[in-house]
Amino acid sequence: MNLPELGAFLRTRRDRIRPAEVGLPQGPRRRVPGLRREEVAQLAGLSVDYYTELERGGAKSRVQPSAQTLAALARALRLNGDERDHLFHLAERPVPPSAHGPSAHVQPALLGLLDRLSNTPARVITDLHETLVENDLAVTLLGTSPARRGPAASLVYRWFTDPGAREIYPPEDHPHHSRSFVADLQAAAARRGRDAEVTKMIAALRRQSEEFAALWDTHDVAVRRVDRKRIVHPLLGVMELDCHNLLSENGRQRLLWFTAPPGTPGAEQLELLSVIGTQDLTASEPLTPGSLSAPERRPSGGAFR
Repeated sequence: MNLPELGAFLRTRRDRIRPAEVGLPQGPRRRVPGLRREEVAQLAGLSVDYYTELERGGAKSRVQPSAQTLAALARALRLNGDERDHLFHLAERPVPPSAHGPSAHVQPALLGLLDRLSNTPARVITDLHETLVENDLAVTLLGTSPARRGPAASLVYRWFTDPGAREIYPPEDHPHHSRSFVADLQAAAARRGRDAEVTKMIAALRRQSEEFAALWDTHDVAVRRVDRKRIVHPLLGVMELDCHNLLSENGRQRLLWFTAPPGTPGAEQLELLSVIGTQDLTASEPLTPGSLSAPERRPSGGAFR
């Protein structure tokens, strides 16, 4: 392992990132223009001592970063694909393929945009609808994404196998979402070619869901780019929102975010989301714009907090 080169590479990568880019305060007394070591450690979920030793790269250092640690550092430092591969090469670890699932390396451009969408629910997902990262308002609106592996990490899979996954939409809207999910999956399957992950998921869905099998056999295809959705929220009731999708260059990841036209009930409900985090979600009466006074926005946790 080329520890001196690895440490030098990490130092140069953190020097170029400004705190505001990753949702951290600038602070009045910063000696470095980029991130501090403790900030990189925080973003990557590492101890400060471990990251410091890794970056110093001394000849006697015994640190042996795992593939999971390297992947976390790549995300924290906003490395692009070439930089991510270089990091793995320096650490003498096999370079993992560009993952599709929940462990996928989030496209830096999408991650940068997500950080700027602090006042609207937003998340980055894969083309199989696996959540990679999301902001606080997305969690408030949609609930916490399940930390799962395999097919169950995909909302498309859960939609056709777990009735609870459908509770977020009114029952009368379910046929529309079923058709949209399947048409979008058709496009993803063709884009990926003979990808084992999507092939296994399609086969499992055909076995477990007659609805999916019937829709799949229509061969309808359409990439989801924008959609009007009605979302059932436990406190705000039914929220009618526009869901926008911005696809990555290869189409395997997308940033989605929710808006509503100004002056509509949906826009007022989005304004209330910033205070929902302190409310009891078991409350029997839905909240209305008039039931709360001048809500203050709750700061978004960003992609890594």
